[in-house]
Amino acid sequence: MAVGLAITSEKGQYNGKMTPFVVLTCMIAATGGVIFGYDIGISGGVTSMEPFLKKFFPVVYTKMNEDTNISNYCKFDSQLLTTFTSSLYIAGLVASLFASSVTRVFGRKPSILLGGAAFLAGSALGGAALNVYMLIFGRILLGIGVGFANQSVPLYLSEMAPPKHRGAINIGFQLSIGIGFLSANLINFGTEKIKSGWGWRISLAMAAAPASILTLGSLFLPETPNSQIQNSKDYEKAKLMLQRVRGTNDVQAEFDDLIKASSISKTIKHPFKNIIHRKYRPQLVMAIAIPFFQQVTGINVITFYAPVLFRTISLGESDSLLSAVVTGVVGTVSTFISMLIVDKLGRRALFMIGGIQMFLSQIMVGGLIAAQLGDHGGISKGYATLIIIFICIYVTGFAWSWGPLGWLVPSEIFPLEIRSAGQSITVAVSFLFIFISAQTFLTMLCHFKSGIFFFFGGWVMVMTAFVYFLLPETKNMPIEQMTKVWREHWFWKRIVGEVNEDRSMEAP
Repeated sequence: MAVGLAITSEKGQYNGKMTPFVVLTCMIAATGGVIFGYDIGISGGVTSMEPFLKKFFPVVYTKMNEDTNISNYCKFDSQLLTTFTSSLYIAGLVASLFASSVTRVFGRKPSILLGGAAFLAGSALGGAALNVYMLIFGRILLGIGVGFANQSVPLYLSEMAPPKHRGAINIGFQLSIGIGFLSANLINFGTEKIKSGWGWRISLAMAAAPASILTLGSLFLPETPNSQIQNSKDYEKAKLMLQRVRGTNDVQAEFDDLIKASSISKTIKHPFKNIIHRKYRPQLVMAIAIPFFQQVTGINVITFYAPVLFRTISLGESDSLLSAVVTGVVGTVSTFISMLIVDKLGRRALFMIGGIQMFLSQIMVGGLIAAQLGDHGGISKGYATLIIIFICIYVTGFAWSWGPLGWLVPSEIFPLEIRSAGQSITVAVSFLFIFISAQTFLTMLCHFKSGIFFFFGGWVMVMTAFVYFLLPETKNMPIEQMTKVWREHWFWKRIVGEVNEDRSMEAP
């Protein structure tokens, strides 16, 4: 039977402030985003490097340099090449489901530690790879690392952050992804110039740097008060941690809500079964829809294959990598802006602004490529520059909307009893569609040509309408009181209103 979650804090808000302790611990935990972003940037860069292609994917290398009859859009179409990129995400999908149990039973900290350690091992294997099998096995280890980190880090950040600043703190995860992506592109740009052709090894092996920071840093991370209460009977220790995190001794209202949430959690033996119950329907829909929509914006195929895409429009190897650096800078700066405004403007407003911006820029990119790039020959420098500018506008729109909010909103909407399972579903759906898009993009580019941008633009219209009609505003709402936003929403209250009217009287 389920227990009640009463509102014990005045006006739905708790006491507390942003403390240096919270900032420091969240900065360390957010390094989990750096390893994800670094991998996205590095894999796209090395797959455009000719020495890397010549060693591991000679068929692609031959098509790119010697086959003059093949279409510009089809030069990189290789299932083996896309398997190198996408194998990480199947491994991450499976790992995230296992990570749910680890995060729930043992806490957020052990999952972060396991993620860093697996990624560290994968980076070593990738840098030392002698054949494509070593390369892909290294990618699988990287995927396990990313699966554990992406499952646990957003939860950790949302639980540590004060409600008034939860958006900014959680977006630190996406900012870290941007920093990792930018760092990878800078490293690729530098290592491509190594004359002997082994620069790609440095690019792959340097993933060990953020992985080491995450692994060592996680040893010193405190567990969140939510997790301590959920997994321990030492409530006094949890209360002391909550006081330290909030920077005040007056935490009784929040502490009471955490205990009540934990009481509900302990009655739930099978979170993945319970999450399909009607009272959790809105959260389950969002756990599936938001990561799905985040991927069909087309962002990850553009970031994976940015250098490949730029080479498709006839830029040279070095210019392609430099253009990817530019998009990385633009994305990172835009995510930082999102951190500053998300708790003021709210989640819905940023979703709307970003959606309109992405749609318009994708239409422009698709139109320019359709008009200027044929199956053979090149495109003028001026038009290539214009295409890069619109891609940057697109990346900007994603970086202050669906990029950070795609991780923030799912991590803050789940009740404690299904929080770990819900986050695992979010990560698994995200990785599933990253895998599908990464595995199919080069083939779609070959067949759709410029129409690929209109395809993603159509999805952006759908997802913007979805947010407008079905996603309630969650800014400033304490995470353990989030069920209120569904009971007050025009659509979801029809489904959960009666169910949640008195949770203390219900049985599961």
